[in-house]
Amino acid sequence: MKKTKRILPGFGLTMGVTMSYLSFIVLIPMISLVIQTGEAGWSGIITAITDQRIWSSYKVSFGCSFLAALINTIFGTMLAWVLVRYRFLGRRLIDGLIELPFAIPTAVAGISLTFLTTDKGWIGRPLAELGIRIAYTKVGIIVALTFITLPFVVRSIQPILEELSPDFEEAGRTLGAGSARIFFKIILPELKPALLTGFSLAFARGLGEYGSVIFIAGNKPFQTEIAPLMIVTRLEEFHYEQATAVALVMLLASFIIMFVVNRVQLRAASYVGG
Repeated sequence: MKKTKRILPGFGLTMGVTMSYLSFIVLIPMISLVIQTGEAGWSGIITAITDQRIWSSYKVSFGCSFLAALINTIFGTMLAWVLVRYRFLGRRLIDGLIELPFAIPTAVAGISLTFLTTDKGWIGRPLAELGIRIAYTKVGIIVALTFITLPFVVRSIQPILEELSPDFEEAGRTLGAGSARIFFKIILPELKPALLTGFSLAFARGLGEYGSVIFIAGNKPFQTEIAPLMIVTRLEEFHYEQATAVALVMLLASFIIMFVVNRVQLRAASYVGG
């Protein structure tokens, strides 16, 4: 039997290169973080991660990231639906703008959003007259995280909508089902894995976001400080063990989220395969 000629070298060589590259880029930095944190001892780690100011930053990061991911899950689904199901002038431009948060530096996004939402900004001024403030509040953090994480949700849902035939909706209408019933009984079950994946990716991205948030947050202690900012602050104060302890908590949170994403994807693949 004639062997198939492979483009890349054999399994052993390619696997070795892959693991070496993965170790150098991902595993070694992660292991060094754990080792550096361990030098503080359990008591030092517990003291660092339960500090009141650090704990407040956790609540800000996790709470704002969760709300931003939730907002994008709702409105990102609507946006993906419009881009997939309708044809209109400027559709390709809007579809391209979805990638804008990936293309521009996060600091540029933060400065732009801050300029717009301050009490003297184009958006912030009329809202300030109504007693609503965005910049330098948790609302501003959510706005920045919503901007940054939007592509994760839209790009997770778009491929599923493109594969979902409108014939199913037409069949539902023929059988007398209303729009709400069609959405919850036909469309939503197909979108659920993609929604969970998009939400999880947006949530994880929001947890680690720094550049776009520090400008609009105002960085008020116990109010609008995010966990990544506390890592930088502890490093500037030469408290390296405390900084790595906070970073380790964020790393574990990201690993848990990514594990959930992988489980969702595996279940979705097995469901389709079955």
